[in-house]
Amino acid sequence: MQEDSKVYDITVIGGGPVGLFTAFYGGMRQASVKIIESLPQLGGQLSALYPEKYIYDVAGFPKIRAQELVDNLKEQMDKFDQTICLEQAVETVEKQADGIFKLVTNQEIHYSKTIIITAGNGAFQPRKLELDAAESFEGSNLHYFINDLNQFAGRRVAVLGGGDSAVDWALMLEPIAKEVSIIHRRDKFRAHEHSVENLHNSKVNVLTPFVPTELIGEDRIEQIVLEEVKGDEKKQVLDVDDVIVNFGFVSSLGPIKQWGLEIEKRTPSW
Repeated sequence: MQEDSKVYDITVIGGGPVGLFTAFYGGMRQASVKIIESLPQLGGQLSALYPEKYIYDVAGFPKIRAQELVDNLKEQMDKFDQTICLEQAVETVEKQADGIFKLVTNQEIHYSKTIIITAGNGAFQPRKLELDAAESFEGSNLHYFINDLNQFAGRRVAVLGGGDSAVDWALMLEPIAKEVSIIHRRDKFRAHEHSVENLHNSKVNVLTPFVPTELIGEDRIEQIVLEEVKGDEKKQVLDVDDVIVNFGFVSSLGPIKQWGLEIEKRTPSW
């Protein structure tokens, strides 16, 4: 295992927006800063899950695309030439007798005077669509992440879910796709009220309360069989070119929980 013997003033665990701004502010205080990020890119969930999505609750920006916000934070930080370590997950942390922290990742050993954890809720994975053969369509036209909205231009898209992400994606796809349908198992959506109002005023085909029960197709999903949750439990077959699943994510702090930290409201502290 490689070892970086340099002792940094600050090591930031997590390269999301908070981690990037932390590294910038450390540079403003003339501190040497290293970021350790488990993903192959900086930006956390913004880059990994919804880079094309607009964010409306950042101070000073009426709206800003997620990846644009990440790019701005990186540009802000880059003036200080901080050290970035990608695809490294911190497995153990040990405070040595001299007060210096020793961090062991899956690839390397690091040393730091101070550690700041900006890991959010930790590593995350999407909640999968639990239907027969669903996994076989991943990488084809069953999507859990969207990197480029234009890939859905002129296509019939079904969005599964009832939260903010599902509603936001449906609205963003409406002017691009040939047809957009959103399927939710309840009559009421969990998204922000303003977004739900926009959804009902849009041309998006709203199908509630329905759940998908079957995926039809060979190499690609061609149809989804939907079943009504209540009432007569009637069925409906929807022709599709793409299916986007937004059932939320399962997150875990992983090894961080084993480091002996006091965690208040899921926030670790030394």
